[in-house]
Amino acid sequence: MSARLSTAIRIGDAARAILRKTRSFPDQQFEEIEGWADQEHVGVEPMLLALSMELALKAWFVFDHDNSNVLKSHDLTKLFDALLPESQRRLDLEFKRSVIPHHPSLFFVDYGIRDILTQNKNAFIDWRYLHEARRSMMFDQRTFEATLEMVLREFRKRYRNEQVTPVFGDPN
Repeated sequence: MSARLSTAIRIGDAARAILRKTRSFPDQQFEEIEGWADQEHVGVEPMLLALSMELALKAWFVFDHDNSNVLKSHDLTKLFDALLPESQRRLDLEFKRSVIPHHPSLFFVDYGIRDILTQNKNAFIDWRYLHEARRSMMFDQRTFEATLEMVLREFRKRYRNEQVTPVFGDPN
């Protein structure tokens, strides 16, 4: 395996770790909170989930192109568009198969992964700088998280790790 492919795997592992960490935050319902100041994680989950998706798409890019010179962008749509067309189709088909049935949209009759990524293309920046928000902030966390899980699951299908034991013992 080339060093670039192991880099892609490390990037994917980092994306998975951020998703796991985000899930460790306590659930907080807005109805139960007296004021915004009482909510500990306002904006943190969307920001971290967007970062995780960014890393997941960059891992796909490195794997697709065997090139670690990935776009220096947080824009999820640009990162998705940089993937090979086969990868885009694969992710869109799996999105329609596994995400849409559990997260239908009221706004779209037929939508795909690109629509979710476009709606949240700048989520990492928008939610990181929440105090500068100049427009309505919407983030469907459940649908985005399900999409992220699917992207990471499909990425994990692209490789396998095998334990190798030296035939003649430890060379060191």
